[in-house]
Amino acid sequence: MSIKTKSSATKKEVEPVLVPKLRFPEFRGVAAWEPTTLGEKSYILKGKGISKADLDPNGSQACIRYGELYTRYGDTIREVVSRTNVPASELFLSKPDDVVIPSSGETKIDIAKASCVFAGGIALGGDLNVIRSKLNGTFLSYYLNGPKRLDIAKVAQGDTVVHLYPHQLEALQIAVPQSSEQQKIAECLSSVDELMAAQARKVDALKTHKKGLMQQLFPREGESQPRLRFPEFQNAGEWEETRLGRMGELISGLTYSPEDVRESGLLVLRSSNVQQGEIALDDCVYVDPSIKGANRSQPNDILICVRNGSKALIGKCALIPEGMPLCTHGAFMTVFRAQTPGFVFQLFQSSRYQKQVAGDLGATINSINGSQLLKYEFFVPKASEQKRIASFLQSVDALMSAETQKLEALKTHKKGLMQQLFPSALAGEA
Repeated sequence: MSIKTKSSATKKEVEPVLVPKLRFPEFRGVAAWEPTTLGEKSYILKGKGISKADLDPNGSQACIRYGELYTRYGDTIREVVSRTNVPASELFLSKPDDVVIPSSGETKIDIAKASCVFAGGIALGGDLNVIRSKLNGTFLSYYLNGPKRLDIAKVAQGDTVVHLYPHQLEALQIAVPQSSEQQKIAECLSSVDELMAAQARKVDALKTHKKGLMQQLFPREGESQPRLRFPEFQNAGEWEETRLGRMGELISGLTYSPEDVRESGLLVLRSSNVQQGEIALDDCVYVDPSIKGANRSQPNDILICVRNGSKALIGKCALIPEGMPLCTHGAFMTVFRAQTPGFVFQLFQSSRYQKQVAGDLGATINSINGSQLLKYEFFVPKASEQKRIASFLQSVDALMSAETQKLEALKTHKKGLMQQLFPSALAGEA
């Protein structure tokens, strides 16, 4: 055997077999996926500029702009949200099953975002790479967004503004099965997306329902009585205006340095732990339990973000639940220890609270002063009605939380399927 033959044989022996871990029964035992490049299976084209000024909600031509891939669309685009009156002769129009990827963006991982355009005749704007092939477009979009996303991010260029060029996509190594298996994978993942979309609509409907209840159960601007009261409180008298400081006290947060951080110890709650009105413990910091200035938080304390680089987070709050590990909170946070915590927590979801926070922030200030926070004014009923309102709204919150967890479980399920339905390695990758 010659050296050349031996080398070739050795290489062939170490090449991974291009078969996914999870395969539908009818495809088990059939040929492995074909190793190739995206350029060998497709043409990479470019969209044509559609400016923001060109958009018209009543326009005659449906269109897609690159920024919408980050904010409006997922793996597939079934319904197009934007329109324009730019003549079709001046536009680049899609063909069914085109896959689009931004050609510019802010980060390398964000730019690696593919969407399959189901319909033909859709205007595709500038800063869009258009992948046109005979592959199943839905299959290809899932594939690029799943196991190939990091590979795409690695070849993107730039720091402040990131660019992704056609020749970089053309060189991308992929593997493809026969068309019937592509279709089966596309249908499987699309069905999960449909379940996720239905679950997301359910969560959104509950949020809208809660918002409507808040508008009815708390006095509106310029009013001192709610529009809706529980029967047992119909004749309970007027609500009284009071300052937040009369309903509880503030507990200041801990100032600590990186040198104080430990792998375990006393949990420090920060703004990242406040997620959708609940405490999340997937991003935790710990310090030595003996550290000075650590005011321990208690169950039913209300954790409030009072300082942050992002104004959107300031004023966000969460109720610390029973069973939470012994914890303190950082200097950018404060705790309000209320006499009726469930009711005050709901007050912090009201439009009146949000308006007072916004008034404190102004144009440049990125914090709420604690003493000012205690001066916030609200109309409140007697303690028994406060508890009744809190109990009712907490039941709605619990339902929203349960439905949100179902949505997150579906997302995790989809992620697992993506890892199983595509080969984990390609020939030549190591």
